[in-house]
Amino acid sequence: MAFGTERTVLRTGQATEVFDAGLRAHMLRVYNYMASGLALTGIVAYAMAFSGVYAQIAQTGLIWVVMLAPLGFIFFLSFKIQTMRASTAQTLFWAFAGIMGLSMASIFLVFTGASIARVFFIAAGTFAAMSLWGYTTKRDLTGMGSFLFMGLIGIILAAIVNMFIQSSALHFAISAIGVLVFVGLTAYDTQKIKNEYAEWHDSETSSKLAIMGALRLYLDFINLFMLLLHFFGDRR
Repeated sequence: MAFGTERTVLRTGQATEVFDAGLRAHMLRVYNYMASGLALTGIVAYAMAFSGVYAQIAQTGLIWVVMLAPLGFIFFLSFKIQTMRASTAQTLFWAFAGIMGLSMASIFLVFTGASIARVFFIAAGTFAAMSLWGYTTKRDLTGMGSFLFMGLIGIILAAIVNMFIQSSALHFAISAIGVLVFVGLTAYDTQKIKNEYAEWHDSETSSKLAIMGALRLYLDFINLFMLLLHFFGDRR
């Protein structure tokens, strides 16, 4: 009887080790997608800013296409990810990262390179700390996610209003609250990605989950970086 119990415990331990190894590989895949997307965005933004391409586009109506195109990619991926192949989703993710780079090229024209680099490392450190907490905490962050989503909707609405009234005080409040929201979303999204892996998926679905997880963390980081840049960036 004791021997049978030991065998059961051994099998359970082996299954846990296999699951943990698979989870680490999945999370590494998510972070690799995210980091590669950020690198592509940075390269495109830098190239478009200093080649003069962005300045030329900014003088035409195409600038609205450039600014709104990333939002279109996000909605398309979110709603169509289940019906497309993983390879297609990956291609769209890279295209999205490139378009985001073009839309963000203005930061190299507005802020100094040194302050952009400084804020990037601040954002990276904050993101890493919160993502690690989201991965390791035993606390269920589902309730916090609902609260943060409502906060995000409020920020978007306030930002739209501020486009018309141009209030510096409201802009400061939006930035401050936005930092807190995206810091929280980083932890929430990390835990959500981890929990999604716990459900059984085939390799194709797992690949698409990794891409969508990378997209969520990418957006958390980009928004956190941009908000911090408005606080700590030095304008030219």
